[in-house]
Amino acid sequence: MSRHVVIGTSGHVDHGKTALVKALTGIDTDRWAEEKRRGITIDLGFAPLRLADGLTASIVDVPGHEHFVRNMVAGAAGVDLALLVVAADEGVMPQTVEHLAILEFLGVRTGVAVLSKRDLADAEWLELVRADLVERLDASPITWEAPVAASAVTRDGLDELVAALGRAAERASSRAADDVFRMPVDRVFSIAGAGTVVTGTAWNGTVQVGQDVRVLPADVRGRVRGVEVHGEARERAEPGRRTALALAGIDRQAVTRGDVVVTSDAWRPTVALDAMITLLPTARPLTQRSRIRLHLGTAEIMARVTPADGTIAPGAAGAARLRLEALTVARWGDRGVLRTYSPVTTMGGCVVVDPWPAPRPRRPRALERRAVSDPIERLVAFVDAEGRRGLPMAALPVRVGIRPADVRDAQGAAAAKNVTPIGDRLLAGRFVDELRVRTLEAIAAHHRTHPLDPGMPLEALRTAAGDAALADHVQEALAAEGAVAIEGNTMRLTQFQASLPAAQQALAERVRTGLADAAFHGAEPEELAGESSAGTVRDVLEFFVRQGTAVRVGRARYYQRGALERLRDAVVDEVRQRGRATPAELRERTGLTRKYLIPVLEWLDASGFTVRSGDYRVPGPAATRVGKPA
Repeated sequence: MSRHVVIGTSGHVDHGKTALVKALTGIDTDRWAEEKRRGITIDLGFAPLRLADGLTASIVDVPGHEHFVRNMVAGAAGVDLALLVVAADEGVMPQTVEHLAILEFLGVRTGVAVLSKRDLADAEWLELVRADLVERLDASPITWEAPVAASAVTRDGLDELVAALGRAAERASSRAADDVFRMPVDRVFSIAGAGTVVTGTAWNGTVQVGQDVRVLPADVRGRVRGVEVHGEARERAEPGRRTALALAGIDRQAVTRGDVVVTSDAWRPTVALDAMITLLPTARPLTQRSRIRLHLGTAEIMARVTPADGTIAPGAAGAARLRLEALTVARWGDRGVLRTYSPVTTMGGCVVVDPWPAPRPRRPRALERRAVSDPIERLVAFVDAEGRRGLPMAALPVRVGIRPADVRDAQGAAAAKNVTPIGDRLLAGRFVDELRVRTLEAIAAHHRTHPLDPGMPLEALRTAAGDAALADHVQEALAAEGAVAIEGNTMRLTQFQASLPAAQQALAERVRTGLADAAFHGAEPEELAGESSAGTVRDVLEFFVRQGTAVRVGRARYYQRGALERLRDAVVDEVRQRGRATPAELRERTGLTRKYLIPVLEWLDASGFTVRSGDYRVPGPAATRVGKPA
C-alpha cells in the first residue's frame, strides 16, 4: 500500500534549504525573479520526492528570512514531517530557533535535522555544531532523527538524508481519505483554458473532477474542472498531496491565500475561536484584549485575546477566547501560531477546542474538557456545554473533530454516557430524565383536575416542554416502557381510567335524564346546566360520548345514542322509500324544524348514511347497515 507525506523545510535564511531541495529533487523551488536576484526564498516552493517503494513525499520549501515568517508558517501548516536545515558553517541561528518553535506549535510529530553545507566546515567545528543542535532537539516534543551532515554541492550525505527522511516518514500519521475535505489555499492564479487555479496541500478527505466545491470564508461556489498533483493530471486528489484545482464558476479575484476549499456544507466560517494557548518563555504575557496575529492554515488574521483566567504568563498555558477581526475557517484540533502585533515576533501557539463557540466565553474547566484527545469524552463535553439546545449532529465532523465515518460509532459510545439523540441533535441525558419526570407529574396532575378526561392532550405536553422533538422522544419512551398509554391525541398513565367522581354522580344522572327527555332535539350544555356550570356539564357529556352512551352532533349539541339512532333510522328509511328526499319532506317524517334537522342531516352526510345531491338527500353507502325502524 502506497503512502504519501508532506515534508516542510525550516531553518535560518541562507542555510541552504532551497539548494538542498534541488539536490534531492532536481527542482529549483525559487520561481520568482526576485528570489533568484536576491538569492533568498521569499515565497513557498514545491517539489515531489520519492523516498522508497510505495513511499513518496511533497516538499514545501519555505523562506527563512525573518521578514517572511508569515509565508513560512503558511507553508509549514499541514506538514507531516519537518526538515530542519542548519548550516554547518554557522550553526543554530535566531530563525532556526523560531522555526523550531513554530513546528512544535503546529503539532509536527516527527522530523529530520540536517547539517547543510558540510563541505564548508571542518570536522571539529561540525561536531560542535552537531552537539549544540542535538542538545536543542532533545528538548523538543518532536521525534527527531539523528542529525545528518550533507552537502548540496558535493552531494555527500544525500543518501543518508533520504534514508532518514524515509524512517521519519514511516512514523508520520496517515491522513484520512474518508474525512471531510479541506484544502487551505496558498497560491491563486489564472490559466487560459483552465480559469481560476488554486493550489495547496489537501489536509483531509478527497476531491475529484466534476465535484462541487465552496471557497470559504466568502462562500463562493464552483465546480472542479481539473485536478493536478505535482503537475500530473488526476481524476482526484487524496489527502497529503500538493494539489492544484482548476475551478469553474469562480472568479480569480474571489479567492486569495488563506481561503479554504471544501466540499461539504459541514464547514462554516467563524469570527471567534476557543483555544488552548501556550506561550514561549520569552513572550510577553497575554492579558484581556491583547491584540495578536493568528496564523491558522495559510491565513493570517488579527485577533483580540480574552484569557479565561484573566492572563496567560510567559512560558505558561491557558484557555482563551480569540475574537477575530476577519472570518476564518477552523476545526477542532487545528493548530495555530501566535505572533505579536508589533514588533512582529513569534510568541506562542494555540490548539482550537471550539471553532463555533457560544457568545459568552466558557470557564477554563469547560474548555479543558473539550480539549481532550478522546473523541467520546470530547463529544460528551460538547453536549454538556450546549445545555438544553443540544449539539447538532451535523456539527460533529468539524466542531468536535470526528470523521463522518466514525459519527455513528461515537454516538453509540456516547449513549453509554447518557447522551441521547433527539431529532437531529444530541442532548445530555439529564434533560431527558428531567422532562420524563415533569411529563409524568403533569399527566398525573391532569388526571386529578380532569378525572373525566381520557388523558392529557399531547400538544399541551409539547407546549409545556418547549421542545416538540424532545417531548415526542420522551412520550414515545414512556409508552414503550409501559408507563403511559397514548390514545389518539391524548396520553394517560397506564393505570388511569376516566370515571365519574362521587361528587358528580347526581349531576351525571340529571344530564343523562335530560338527554333522554330531549329525544330527537338533543341538547346543548347550557340547556342542561341548571345551577351547574355549562363547562362542567360539557365535561360530563364528553365523558358520555367516550363511553358511547351519547353522541355529539356539530360543535355543541349532544344526543342520547339510542334517540339519535332512532332518528337516523327514520331519516334513512324515508330517503330509501322516496329514492331522494328534501329537508322539507324529512321534516314531515321527523317533526323537527330546520334548526334541529339540518345539523343532523349534515352529521348523516359525514357518516355516510346519506349523500347530499343538490337540495336532496339520497341513500349513502352506510345506509345498507340500517334496518327499517320499528
